[in-house]
Amino acid sequence: MRHSGGLRFLRVAVEARDYAADVSTSLAPAAPALPGPRRRSRGRILLLVAVSIVSLVGIIGVAFLAARGSGAPEGAALSLGFALAPVPFVAGAFLWLDRYQPEPLRYLVAAVAWGAVMSVAIALPLQLLASSRLHLSDPVLATFVAPLTEEPAKDLFLLLILLRRRRELDGIVDGLVYAGLVGVGFAFTENVGYYAGAYGGGLAPELSGAGATTGLFIVRGLFSPFTHSLFAAAFGLGVGVAVQTSRPWLRVLAPVLGLLAGMTLHGLWNGSVSYLGGGGFLAVYVLMMVPTFVAFVVIAALSRRNEGRVLVRALTDASGRGWLHPDEVPYLSSFPLRAAARRFARRAGGRDAARAVRSYQGSATRMAFQHDRVLRGRPTPGGIARVHSELGRMAQARPSVLLPPPLRLGARRPPGAWPPGPPPGAWAPRPPTAAPWSPPPPGLAPPSAFNPPPGTWPAEPQAGGPPPRWTPPR
Repeated sequence: MRHSGGLRFLRVAVEARDYAADVSTSLAPAAPALPGPRRRSRGRILLLVAVSIVSLVGIIGVAFLAARGSGAPEGAALSLGFALAPVPFVAGAFLWLDRYQPEPLRYLVAAVAWGAVMSVAIALPLQLLASSRLHLSDPVLATFVAPLTEEPAKDLFLLLILLRRRRELDGIVDGLVYAGLVGVGFAFTENVGYYAGAYGGGLAPELSGAGATTGLFIVRGLFSPFTHSLFAAAFGLGVGVAVQTSRPWLRVLAPVLGLLAGMTLHGLWNGSVSYLGGGGFLAVYVLMMVPTFVAFVVIAALSRRNEGRVLVRALTDASGRGWLHPDEVPYLSSFPLRAAARRFARRAGGRDAARAVRSYQGSATRMAFQHDRVLRGRPTPGGIARVHSELGRMAQARPSVLLPPPLRLGARRPPGAWPPGPPPGAWAPRPPTAAPWSPPPPGLAPPSAFNPPPGTWPAEPQAGGPPPRWTPPR
């Protein structure tokens, strides 16, 4: 039985390779011009240099803040450790949200660096100026001045992204991710200051040392690690709505309401500590912060699921235009099946085949989202050119791509392989003549040219049952 299974696996792998060659041959005369090696533009280099300098300055500044506030090396180490502890979990949550359209790493790092360094550098002098000129008390500063200075300082990063790289922020998920990571950076720096102050007795003279720092970490690091990300995410949600809507008034109103919501949440959170005492703080935490957090989680989950629906719809439309084979759609759109396709390619063709599948999946995903924006009449700058560019990269990778046997369309789907999606009516491919934008690159093969020869890609038999089926989302 083991020998028979191995022969069957080899047969499927060879037939998949033959099918890949057949598709690449049909595309060869008509594929768009393949892009050359990507060259780093001057703007990208300047961004990398700026982020590196800001990060270096931030590391030095945070270390100095920890050492001066705690007054002892062990206090500084404890403060830095406690401040860093929640960062991987909070940042990981936002990166998980960004799986369908991963943002460039340099922009994600820049978001954290902006929150940790630049937003603090903007907000702190304003707070010191207000305190010295207006002679405000600490509760007033925390409740009213801090939200008015810190939230705009954090949110400025998203405005810079819109001005500098509009195509990198094109929906609610992107707004939440960038805003959340800015909040992660800001919370890290602020926590270092608080923990160091608690260790040195600067927050309360009667409390100091490791015990005071640990107690504060339980409140800030364990029970409320998402607070600053949540405040900034309100503006990120508003920006995401603004870039997606076609209503001019909503494009202006949504970010303004998001900023006001973030400042209001921030003020209520700080005010509960400054004026309401322990009982008031717990009441605000349970009655306001927890429901708000749950609401944002639901919004983020729904937005992420909608991205999955958009991806499948756009890939299905692209397959109807002959840009890819319909049987490839599941292996390009479902996270479990994408991973299964890479494992299959690694077993059948080694690391090079797995890399080719990963590259093909990435190009197809980017093409699909750009294609959907063009179809909706809201392309990002250079959107059509980017669709053609990604099609070229797909054609470049396709000869080396090995995919598992196709999943038969039917009433049954693998458990957990795909979340619910659009209604059945949304699955009819658009006829090419009805496309509201320019046709595909000249000469691309029609869909019929992608049909594999008879006997190619047979569904691999399953022990004790029929071949697997895959059903589009409903």
